[in-house]
Amino acid sequence: MDNSFLSRLRFKFRVSILNENTLGEVWHFRISRMGMFFAVVSFLLLTFAIFALLIWFTPLRNYLPGYNGNIRQELVEEIARVDSLNMRVKLQSDYLQVIQSVVSGEVKTDSVKPLDSLAVQQREQLLETKSQATEDFIAQYEAKEKDNLTMFDVPTTNLVYTLFRPAHGSIEQHFQKESEIYHITIQTPKNENVTSVLSGAVVYTTRSIEHEWVIVVQHENEYISIYKNNKRLLKKIGESVKAGESIAIASDEKPLWFELWQKGFPINPEEIISF
Repeated sequence: MDNSFLSRLRFKFRVSILNENTLGEVWHFRISRMGMFFAVVSFLLLTFAIFALLIWFTPLRNYLPGYNGNIRQELVEEIARVDSLNMRVKLQSDYLQVIQSVVSGEVKTDSVKPLDSLAVQQREQLLETKSQATEDFIAQYEAKEKDNLTMFDVPTTNLVYTLFRPAHGSIEQHFQKESEIYHITIQTPKNENVTSVLSGAVVYTTRSIEHEWVIVVQHENEYISIYKNNKRLLKKIGESVKAGESIAIASDEKPLWFELWQKGFPINPEEIISF
C-alpha cells in the first residue's frame, strides 16, 4: 500500500506545449506529484522571503499595525512644522508685498491726516493766543484781585494729550460700558491707513481668523491702544511710532475695531477723540 502510494507520488507526468496550428510539440517537461508539491512550496517560500525583505529594509514596515507607535506623533509634529514654515513664508511674503506696494506707490499716505494734526495745533495755538483786550482785562483783574488769586497759583503735574483718530470713516459700533462693549468699530474706506492715536511703541502683533491682523501700541501715562481687523501691518514689535503715524492698513471687508485703555480701565474714545 505504501509502495503504491509512493510510486504514485513519484510517477512523472509529461506536460507538453503544442502549436495550435501544426499540433507540433513546442516544449515539454516531466514532473511528478511530489515535484509539483515541492515546486509550489518553494515558490511560496521565495515569495514570503521577498516580501519579508521588502518590509524589513524599506519604509513599508511603518504601515504595519503596531510596528511603530510613535510614527503618528512624528507625522503630527512634521505637519505642524510644515504649517509653521508655511506661515513664516506667508508672513515674509506679505511683508515684501507691503514693501513693494510702498515703493511702487500703490499704498499712498493719507494727506488728510497731516492736515488734521496741523489744524489741531493751529486751533490750540489760536486758543492760547490772547488778544490785546483780553490781556488788558486780565492785567486789570490780576491787579485788583492780586491777593485773592494767589490761592489759585498751584503747580500741576497733569499732562494734556492730543489724541489722533485711528482712521477715517463712520462709527458703526459705539462704546457701551454697561453692556461690556469696550470698543468702537469704524467703517473705513478702501486701503485706509490706520494711525497711532499717540506716540509710543508696538508691544504686540498677531494674526487671527476672527480679527485678521491685530496690533497693540503702548503709550505714555499707561495708555494702551488696540487696533483689530487690519489686512496688513506697517510696524513690527518693538518699533517706535509717532502720534498720527500709519501703523497698518485697514481691512476692506471688516470695520476697524479700536479700543483705548488707561491703567487697566477702558476709555470711551468718542469722549476724548474728535471723529
